[in-house]
Amino acid sequence: MKSEQLVKQFFEEVRSGRHPERAAKYMAETVQAHQVISENTQTVVRTPQDYTDHVHEMIEAYGDFSVELQECIATDEKVYVRWKQIGTHIGIVDGYEPTGLPVIEIASAVYRIQNEKIVEYWIQIDRAGIETQLKQNKVLD
Repeated sequence: MKSEQLVKQFFEEVRSGRHPERAAKYMAETVQAHQVISENTQTVVRTPQDYTDHVHEMIEAYGDFSVELQECIATDEKVYVRWKQIGTHIGIVDGYEPTGLPVIEIASAVYRIQNEKIVEYWIQIDRAGIETQLKQNKVLD
């Protein structure tokens, strides 16, 4: 399977929240996740089960959210993806009580594929945008 096709299927099945338990189908036993948080890079080692748990946490926070791939660019072993996720604030997020209002996440990542599995990725999420929405929703609630 081509790298681009693998990442798209990963988003459709796992990252979307439809079938998070299928993470092992797309991810190596351990994956290095490089996360950019306000100019600081943090590397976390994730297993497919860790990722499944992470998606379940998103579902608890945002309900049945939608994910729209807005851009996908691939080379042989790396795939860049930018997406828009829309959910409803139904669980506690960063200390903010649920409001029942929409929250939009804009994010991008580069996934490195080896032996038809995701082995590493670099992710950037517009966390300031999410924080702004949570603050505004608190006022509207």
